[in-house]
Amino acid sequence: MTRRPRPQPPPGGLLDWGHSSHWDSRGPRPCRYCGGPTQLRDSKRSPAHKVCAETALQQQAAEAADAYQNGQL
Repeated sequence: MTRRPRPQPPPGGLLDWGHSSHWDSRGPRPCRYCGGPTQLRDSKRSPAHKVCAETALQQQAAEAADAYQNGQL
């Protein structure tokens, strides 16, 4: 059985927001996580800083791992 290599995160973090679809030229709006102004948009077009979105993903993954280890999933 041949194992496939795991996909590696892009340089600089977990998310790759290099595509222009993550930029809103209409102006900054409050980040959905911290409330600070940002022109970045997540994959659902909600305003979000890349760092805030990565922090939220890490927290969700940790909570899911804890729930799994405690038999809650």
